[in-house]
Amino acid sequence: MDYQNKIIIKGAREHNLKNIDVEIPRDSFTVITGLSGSGKSSLAFDTIYAEGQRRYIESLSAYARQFLDQLEKPDVDLIEGLSPAISIEQKSTTGNPRSTVGTVTEIYDYLRLLYARVAKPHCSNCGRELEKQSSEQIIDTLLENYDGKRLIILAPVIRGRKGHYRELFDEIMKDGFLRARVDGEVFELANDFKVDRYKIHNIEIVVDRLKINKDSRYRISESVEVALNFGNGTVIINDGTEDKIFSRNLACVECGISYQELAPNSFSFNSPFGSCPDCDGLGEKKEFDINLIIPDWEKTINEEGILPLGKPRKIWFFNQLEAVADKFGFSYDTKLSDLTKEQRDILLYGSKEKIPFTYKFGNGKSTQYMHKFSGIINYIKHYFDNTSSNKIRDWAESFMNTQT
Repeated sequence: MDYQNKIIIKGAREHNLKNIDVEIPRDSFTVITGLSGSGKSSLAFDTIYAEGQRRYIESLSAYARQFLDQLEKPDVDLIEGLSPAISIEQKSTTGNPRSTVGTVTEIYDYLRLLYARVAKPHCSNCGRELEKQSSEQIIDTLLENYDGKRLIILAPVIRGRKGHYRELFDEIMKDGFLRARVDGEVFELANDFKVDRYKIHNIEIVVDRLKINKDSRYRISESVEVALNFGNGTVIINDGTEDKIFSRNLACVECGISYQELAPNSFSFNSPFGSCPDCDGLGEKKEFDINLIIPDWEKTINEEGILPLGKPRKIWFFNQLEAVADKFGFSYDTKLSDLTKEQRDILLYGSKEKIPFTYKFGNGKSTQYMHKFSGIINYIKHYFDNTSSNKIRDWAESFMNTQT
């Protein structure tokens, strides 16, 4: 008999079952159908499920079994190929989009605990397995792999950022270090030392240069600890040919991305620690649809072509929009379809630079100020994210579509 691919039942007589034999394929979705009283529940719940639960409970220790109800063996001659089983109670649910079979049966809580203990985390950027080592493990690795070699121990302080870093180099000198490696080249530090502020740089402190042997373990230990402290848990070892990165944090040594320690809530889509940052664990998210915001591109702003704004009037946003139109060369009577790509992007997504605005108060006085234009989409999003009014939220959602 092939017990691995099917569940085999012989002589099932529970309740109204008449000594039936049946084979059910494993790892597949099987539906039991029939007339009322034909024995569907007797087979599924009172025979298969009951026997699966009974065997699971019997596998537990005597101490654990004393807290559980003892189940009687169902009236059946033979059941083979059976695994521990779960049963979902038939009930009306609240329609929570986060509900799954795992959450309804509460087996999800056990899976989260299991994953947090046995999972091997990988970098979400490059897919490499994340590495974490203690100081002692790093030192032992250096003694084992670099015995007799001369090494430079470096503490990374800047990774892939622009700036002249004059103040940083001054701080490094005040901390007692004489050299730094900038973009792969080692420099002697001096007062007012700086680099090109418009280029991207990698900067490491040269903590020590030494030859590895067993007699130098204390010096290696001191240097590695210093490098880990200045490098926020990361140390770079250079043997003259290549760099090797070690980290005592849960981090990707290639991408330089750090991760939190795995915990059960890391696998919970109801928790901000484990939920997707884009959809908040729902599997779908709402995004603004430009064609809902501007349903008719042949209209102008004066013709209420921008549906969320309506007709131009004396409000803060239209005051800004008027200044934007003057600066970028369009008017309220320009057809929206005639806008250039730059004008359209400014209108929808806002400006990167500050624009001079003039605002007139009710008493006739006016004031001028510099401000970035937020754009129509960010204008609606502000209300959607910050309002406590269901009416305003529904208004904002009317310009959004659901994306999976």
